[in-house]
Amino acid sequence: MQIIKPIWLTHGGEKKAFEVYSCHVSPDGNRLVTAAGDGYVRIWSTDAIYNTPNLSYSKPKQLASVSYHSGTIHAVRFSPSGRYVASGADDKIVCIYVLDPNPSSHSSAFGSNEPPPVENWRIFRRLIGHDNDVQDLGWSCDGSILVSVGLDSKVVVWSGHTFEKLKTLSNHQSHVKGLAFDPANKYFATTSDDRTMKIFRFTSPGPNSSAHDQMNNFVLETTISAPFANSPLTTYFRRCSWGPDGQNIAAANAVNGPVSSVAIINRGTWDGDNGLIGHEAPVEVCAFSPRLYRRLVAAPGKEGQPAQHVTVIACGGADKCLSIWTTTSPRPLVVTQDMTGKAISDLAWSPDGMSLFVTSLDGSIITLRFDEAELGHPQEVEENERSLAKYGTGRKGVGIIETPDGLLLEEKSKAGELKGVEGRMGALMGDAQSSQSAVDGAPQADGGLPANMPNAINGTTNGEAATKDRPDPNQAKLERLKQRVEITKDGKKRIKPLLVSSTGAAESSLPQTRLVNAAAGNNAAGADAPQSVLDLSKPFDGLPKGGLATLLLGNKRKLAQLETDDDGHAEKRIAMASRNGATPIVTNGPDGLLPAQPEASVTGRQPTPEFIRPAVVNAVLSVSQLRLAVPKVRSVIVQAVDAAGNPTSAPPTTDVAAKSKSDLVFEARNPPFQSITNRPQDREPTRITLSRREQPIWQDFLPKTVLLATGNRDFWAVADEAGTVNIWTPAGRRMVNPLVLEAQPVILESKGLWLLCITAVGMCYVWNTKTMSSPHPPVSLAPVLDAAVHSLTVHPTGAPAITNARLSSEGRIVISLSNGEGYAYSPQMYTWQRLSEVWWAVGSQYWNTTDASVGNIKHADKHKDALEDVQNVSAGIIPFLERNTTNEALVRGRAYFLQRLIKVLLSREGFEGLESGISIAHLENRLAAALMLGAREEFRLYLLMYVKRLGAEGLRGKVEELLRTLLGGITEDENSPREHGNERTWQDNKDTICGWDRNVLLRDVVLVLGKHRDLQRVMVPYAQLLGVMDADIQRSDAMVS
Repeated sequence: MQIIKPIWLTHGGEKKAFEVYSCHVSPDGNRLVTAAGDGYVRIWSTDAIYNTPNLSYSKPKQLASVSYHSGTIHAVRFSPSGRYVASGADDKIVCIYVLDPNPSSHSSAFGSNEPPPVENWRIFRRLIGHDNDVQDLGWSCDGSILVSVGLDSKVVVWSGHTFEKLKTLSNHQSHVKGLAFDPANKYFATTSDDRTMKIFRFTSPGPNSSAHDQMNNFVLETTISAPFANSPLTTYFRRCSWGPDGQNIAAANAVNGPVSSVAIINRGTWDGDNGLIGHEAPVEVCAFSPRLYRRLVAAPGKEGQPAQHVTVIACGGADKCLSIWTTTSPRPLVVTQDMTGKAISDLAWSPDGMSLFVTSLDGSIITLRFDEAELGHPQEVEENERSLAKYGTGRKGVGIIETPDGLLLEEKSKAGELKGVEGRMGALMGDAQSSQSAVDGAPQADGGLPANMPNAINGTTNGEAATKDRPDPNQAKLERLKQRVEITKDGKKRIKPLLVSSTGAAESSLPQTRLVNAAAGNNAAGADAPQSVLDLSKPFDGLPKGGLATLLLGNKRKLAQLETDDDGHAEKRIAMASRNGATPIVTNGPDGLLPAQPEASVTGRQPTPEFIRPAVVNAVLSVSQLRLAVPKVRSVIVQAVDAAGNPTSAPPTTDVAAKSKSDLVFEARNPPFQSITNRPQDREPTRITLSRREQPIWQDFLPKTVLLATGNRDFWAVADEAGTVNIWTPAGRRMVNPLVLEAQPVILESKGLWLLCITAVGMCYVWNTKTMSSPHPPVSLAPVLDAAVHSLTVHPTGAPAITNARLSSEGRIVISLSNGEGYAYSPQMYTWQRLSEVWWAVGSQYWNTTDASVGNIKHADKHKDALEDVQNVSAGIIPFLERNTTNEALVRGRAYFLQRLIKVLLSREGFEGLESGISIAHLENRLAAALMLGAREEFRLYLLMYVKRLGAEGLRGKVEELLRTLLGGITEDENSPREHGNERTWQDNKDTICGWDRNVLLRDVVLVLGKHRDLQRVMVPYAQLLGVMDADIQRSDAMVS
């Protein structure tokens, strides 16, 4: 070991050197930054420090010195990229400096003895957020956030991109004096004079994240207090450090009984069963070496065995002693007594782990150079990544470009991304013709994908050709605003600033969970813009509050035994009465069949229940194990449609405005309860009337009481209490004989030519009124109501209520339940498929991230190509079901305990990849649902989101399989017959999938994944096959990743 202490390496004053409080080494190891009581941040050349014994060394020693603080600087840190330097001082301000490649415009301040700067480090931001001294700073490992702590007991989180304050954490009760970041980028730890260490969990925010986006981020994971129970409060710092393998945290100023120690905290369990004991005074700073070591060279013949790595840690404190330990040994490797005249304030390792820099309050800056293998045999940097991989981290997409084609593919991939960013920024700044989709107000998808992508492909906007040279009437006005001159208070002229809205920049580029619809109130498009389309039937009759009640009956029913009836006399008496032809009076209660107890007669007026069972009771109800609440009988049922054929509210007799909105009014008027003949079987018929603007078109009569009615411009239908469905043509002709069902109808919906009827025993019927056929046999709701779980129970069980029962334009049944789950029936597979559930809502990073892009899909597909002119048959069904899950499970708190479970699992060993796995599974579920429903636009959106995540995670196996699947029939013989169609399967040789040409989708996938170097060996052959890298290909619809 070599100790280097240059005389010029100091923050010199007139009489003595200033106290040096902090130091740090740049990621490339070429610079050392120090901060001291003179208010200067000084940057030194490490090469000059190492060559101190070399008298012939003539290169600059001090590279720069900047002073923008008005007091003592306590902490200074390089960003992981090396571009920024952050400093915090007792003036309550955090300063950010950036390295400017241009030379400095000044040599040095007038009257100072500072040497001229070699590098131009200029002030970039001054961050104001603390109320007292800033004691420590830290960057996350990816540089996405900067955290500062101080004597105001606050932990302030800043964006590492925009340096906007994202969140202030006030969990500590006293001065916060230390900070350490998890190398796996999932936690950061803070230490305080309240004698606790707090672990905070976070997800790296995106470049454009705002404080609102991070409301649910940066949450307290746990509090550790045992090692600090009696720790002294006299130390200036409590600087902790996190090991490079992510397994341990070294906590300074801990105690082991009466002895000062360094606590070693284990990850996951957050306990410390051992510590480093040996310092005579409190330890103020700990620093792990950034490299992993192995103590001995692998023995011959054992090269195949994995080497057990160890970590090296340096400690220093008030006893002026520096010690170096390994976490696997109770004895230190190196101990230096009285190295400094005062307490050691900070420690910093070089990236290669061969040098250690020490600063002290006596003003000295000391460098320790270690010999090879003195601390151990350093392992490759890749070993750090492998040790962190078990925590769900890794360097994704980093690699070496192997061929020129790979470099060209990467440029093509990034060109599309840059084009999308420039278009959005141009639209934000008011530049004309920057992005046609931005001008037209079309929403952008997650990752920048336009929602009305077919328009972008064909260069049309709402059916009109988009001409590049069309003059923008607002451009001249914007230019004049940009060049407007004003005179300031001191008489100087300047260009008046143009206010630019920042709302467009508040959206995170990474998936963030949100519980509100991002598309709500998005009406910025023009009056002639296409309206949002939700391809589901609009219900005429809203279901009751809380949904349609359901009940499951177990089949293990038995006659209850009375407490005093040991011989079963009650059971024998009821059996005897049944054999004699008499019907015993019993009560079917939760405990079985019990003899009915006499009750007093009910007198007075009774409230009408929300649902009552009709007079006609079908025998099937006695054997079915599923019950749905039957709607009560209403005297008048009125349904209305507007001029466009959409359901609208029934017009009151006095509301002239409502009458003008209603084009057709369908009315079913039930007879009064009292009959003219006073016999219940002689009731008056029900009158069915269709009118237009109060003028009757046709009228019909039914002998039974009507419960439900529906219809549109294609047909009208009613369902009565006898379980019969009657259907009429728009002119009033009976379209078909009355359809007799097994039980009373509880839901009746229509969509186009399709009619849906759900009965009280949970059977779903779907008919096509044009072909007079059904796409599938009647299907029961029992599977989606968990009948398989409760069918063998003894007692009746309340099942989730039905909140929505709709039809798509293809006649697909779509059901949403009060437990947050959403289902659709597949007529091809004759089974229900779950499209949305609470599991995705609480665990996926992509939950509700596409409301603005998918929920507002536009119908503007005006293409001449027959292949492109495919109807979007299921627009918005998946977002509709996911919004229902959000409302039922998250907003109403029904998923509270599941959220707690996910949170606990994320901190356990073996579950580090849980969040990533759930997110990928959620995207795969979305993709399969869009394919099954034929949701053309959503399929492409979800495919690109899925591909982007696969590339970020480096899942090569899934990428290869997806590419082979998409390739499909592209490589077939050109002379062989090709089939066109809206295919719904991946494993099909047709050249289309879900209405898209496989060639188009494969090209987009290749462009998205082309920038990931670890996947380029897979992507380049596909890019060559598709001609993506040809110079003459002009792609105006380049996908952004």
